[in-house]
Amino acid sequence: MARFEIADAQCASFASAPTTADTFFDLGMMYSSGRNVPIDFVMAHKWFNLAAQRGNAEATRLRREIADQMTALEIAQAQRAARAWLKAA
Repeated sequence: MARFEIADAQCASFASAPTTADTFFDLGMMYSSGRNVPIDFVMAHKWFNLAAQRGNAEATRLRREIADQMTALEIAQAQRAARAWLKAA
């Protein structure tokens, strides 16, 4: 598993390893289940979205699943956050 550090709820910086779909998937799982962080579906959707873009089919399924529990505004926030992360990376 890739090693990563979370600076805050909006940004992640990754150690020297390249960012993989598995890393994004793990972050999505962390935020969707509340593992070591408060449950945050916006952040979970963001990370699952990034994992799905890198080919993780399970992330695609889980992103859809949590989207069913989110408002349209929350989904839009998650999508903006994913785009911002890609732009900053």
